Amino acid sequence: MKLKKINEKLQEALIELGLTDANDLQQETFSTLKSGADCIVISPKGSGKSTTIVLNVIQQLVCEGEESPRALIIVEDKAKVLAMEELFEQLGSKTDLRVYGIHDKGDMEYDKNYISTGIDVLIGTPNRLGDMFTTAGYNINRLKMFILDDADAILKLRHETKIMRISNSIARTQRLIFSEQLTERIEILAEKMLLEPFLFEIE
Repeated sequence: MKLKKINEKLQEALIELGLTDANDLQQETFSTLKSGADCIVISPKGSGKSTTIVLNVIQQLVCEGEESPRALIIVEDKAKVLAMEELFEQLGSKTDLRVYGIHDKGDMEYDKNYISTGIDVLIGTPNRLGDMFTTAGYNINRLKMFILDDADAILKLRHETKIMRISNSIARTQRLIFSEQLTERIEILAEKMLLEPFLFEIE
């Protein structure tokens, strides 16, 4: 995939999968996302938002010099958790990133124990993540990326409070919002959470 300074291991996996050309969304956002800036990315369904998220998380977390990287990705439901895990399995096949997904129907005690052994990427639904961080008291100040995928769908379910509670417990991190449309709820959330974000609107 022709993206500037893309990680070699990520590139290898992409070539094996036959993904040699970056789409418009990936080309336009890659450098800014890689820079660590807060961003709002608006693009239609099927435009590759999830792939863009996974590409950029792998890119940032497998760079040399990372001691204890972390990324937290909030998704709408169990199906999205499983789909995102599968994407990481495919695109991260040449890395040793530890990815784990949690959802409302999982075993919370098992999830807590597994996470405590150490993971790099945590994917989860707002309810389960909210419960986990309230009861388990994880130190999430080492998070490098805090990502909200399908934000419009998540905010329709009125999860703003849970998302803000998790966000507020993190001192410094890159915050990214991905959505199909820029709604008033997203604008309000972004104003509270993001620091001078870049806005990408891809048609």
